[in-house]
Amino acid sequence: MPVVTIQVTREGTTPDAHSVTAEEKAALISGVSALLLDVLNKPVDSTFVIIDEVETENWGWGGLPVEQFREQLRARQAE
Repeated sequence: MPVVTIQVTREGTTPDAHSVTAEEKAALISGVSALLLDVLNKPVDSTFVIIDEVETENWGWGGLPVEQFREQLRARQAE
């Protein structure tokens, strides 16, 4: 029985969204389940997929909170 946990930051993929949509989550669940079936022959009905949305202030990258890291990245790209 595979258990897959997907962690994403809680922010939308469009400017008006503040989290991953139900449709996007359903696509992730379907896609991961299909991948485990195709690669490891694990039945879809025995695969569990957990989507964990994390607030951006609780996500670090490069030694910084993700928002600060992104600001530095944008500044470097603008140079």
